[in-house]
Amino acid sequence: MSMNAKNILSLMAVAFLIGCGKPESNQYEGSTVKSVTSDEEKAKFKVALLTPGPVSDSGWNALAYEGLQAIKADMGATVDQKESSGTKIADDMRTYARQGYNVVFGHGFEYNDPAMRVAKDFPNTVFVTSSGGGTAKNVGAFRFDLEEGFYIAGYMAALMSKNGVIGSVSVQNYPSIVSTLKAYAAGAKAARPTVQVLPPVYFGVEGDVARARTATQQVINQHADFIIHQANAAAQGIFDACKEKKVYAFGSNANQNDNPSGIVIGSAVISTKTPFKELADAAKRKVYVGAIGEYAMINNAIDFVINPKLLDKVPADVQQKVRDLAADIKSQKIVVPKDKF
Repeated sequence: MSMNAKNILSLMAVAFLIGCGKPESNQYEGSTVKSVTSDEEKAKFKVALLTPGPVSDSGWNALAYEGLQAIKADMGATVDQKESSGTKIADDMRTYARQGYNVVFGHGFEYNDPAMRVAKDFPNTVFVTSSGGGTAKNVGAFRFDLEEGFYIAGYMAALMSKNGVIGSVSVQNYPSIVSTLKAYAAGAKAARPTVQVLPPVYFGVEGDVARARTATQQVINQHADFIIHQANAAAQGIFDACKEKKVYAFGSNANQNDNPSGIVIGSAVISTKTPFKELADAAKRKVYVGAIGEYAMINNAIDFVINPKLLDKVPADVQQKVRDLAADIKSQKIVVPKDKF
């Protein structure tokens, strides 16, 4: 964990959060909304969340929505969420700011640059993104060190692979995604230096299950028998292709061990509710200072969970090695490599 306690406290404004369920309908479209004027509306603590895909994905976007709902339930906040990508991001951020939202969260690296552009026009709104390097008085970013979970997945995959070949499939080559895939490869090499880690295959379109499945078939055709993903809403395409060819997959971001495919051997998991409520509370108390912070295994924000239903498929010595590795990472005896971005 590279961040000291002082920085964590100062960062506690990053309230963008996560979860499953159907989002409330968004009544604000476009960026031509009138500014809030009533004292009652101004007094409310309002938090918005922008995600790159649907919050029903049981993964990256669902986690953010779960956190958002925790803020609503435990802090009495007014919340809203919508999907936003590309050129719409800046407009949607402006819309929420004009509607008097105190915090606008962008759930991904791609939201950081638009936040930096928009925030200077709305000094009373805090903009926080998951990943990204840009900061200002009312702009910050934070990252979950998911690399730690991916490192363990690679380690386990290398120990168990019969073909000595493992791979990965992802939607885009965003820096935050690339860093996790590098950690997956590093973990594999730490366990078995001779293992072949195939180059990542990127299918490019958010939520495109068919493309994700085709990309996975491409990896399997190169003899990979363990595959991890960063596919968000398209993850089912990876799982379906793995089930068809009887190879194992890893879940990511959320615990996806219960996927109906029955081939998810373990998941690299982010835990978000507690840290995100803490960050939202800091924003509400107006102690937010733009910064970049991290959450990792050392503070229980990251985990790796072997699928309990498939324990009989995982040799006992491998289970023990995975537990030992996780303990060493949590105690910082082992430091997992991660890119700066």
